[in-house]
Amino acid sequence: MRALSVSEPWGIDQIAVIEAPDPAPGPGEVLVRMRAVSLNYRDLLMVQGMYARGPAMGGPITPFSDGCGVVEAVGEGVTRVTVGDRVATLFFQRWISGPPTLAGLVSALGFPIPGAGSELQTFSEQGVSKVPAFLSDQQVATLPCAALTAWRGLFEDARLQPGDTVVLQGTGGVSIFGLQFAHAAGFRTVVTSSSDDKLARAKALGADHLVNYRTTPAWSGPVREATGGVGADFIMEVGGGGTIQESMKAVRIGGHIAIIGVVAGAGEAFNPASLIGNSAKLQGLSVGSRDMFEAMCRAIELHRIGPVVDKVYPFTQAKAAFAAMAGGEHFGKIVLEF
Repeated sequence: MRALSVSEPWGIDQIAVIEAPDPAPGPGEVLVRMRAVSLNYRDLLMVQGMYARGPAMGGPITPFSDGCGVVEAVGEGVTRVTVGDRVATLFFQRWISGPPTLAGLVSALGFPIPGAGSELQTFSEQGVSKVPAFLSDQQVATLPCAALTAWRGLFEDARLQPGDTVVLQGTGGVSIFGLQFAHAAGFRTVVTSSSDDKLARAKALGADHLVNYRTTPAWSGPVREATGGVGADFIMEVGGGGTIQESMKAVRIGGHIAIIGVVAGAGEAFNPASLIGNSAKLQGLSVGSRDMFEAMCRAIELHRIGPVVDKVYPFTQAKAAFAAMAGGEHFGKIVLEF
């Protein structure tokens, strides 16, 4: 079989397509023939040698946590799936239910467990899940990280009601899923972006308010205006230190800010005293459990939510796909096909 591999000195140019022996499933494992994988910002950090839990501790690695494939063989004792089932890989292979634990959080695909970036791969039967039949393979491959992160932030961690205001920063995978889920749930949505073209596409997906943060860097002002001065109930914070100050200005008293990314860099130092002033909740968020994933899939099927796949490449062109992600060219998700 062919597989993607990356190792020191790290970087997009170090991604290679290698020949490797076909794996075989052991007891409790399934062998999956992969059809598609999707890119996450974590994958970019990993191949660049900037992901603390991965390359810094050695290599080479098989990247990608998010994939769609078909079960080709099962090991002894497998009961969750059968040969021929189409499944998604789960980001955390051992986080089945309940709150996050250390054991669950160290079971992420890509590192420390070899990822889905190969034509054939074995996974624990507990680490795959059946998926809605109406979705394409490309769409299924976008669900395990970006979709589930948005889902958990909106419906597991926050206590939102229809009519509440949700701010989605940018138009990457998590934020676009957040927009789609929020729209289906009856939330008022505010989308920020540096591109008017991308904002227009967000409007077509149901965004209620649009803010170009390049022309309006103090985007908390329009958020306050849209909410009658009250502020947003929920903010999907993907920028990190580079945007957290504006998020604190935009959130309402007692509101919820979900910290899921650091794409805007370090930014200014954050003063935690500002949290005291408005009783806001600032919560780190790292994907979710299998139970959360399956609840999300039921909602996707009920509302016929179609994940937005913006760019598709053959898996042998992974370098081009990562370059597109690094350049911020995408709206929604980037996918590799096998």
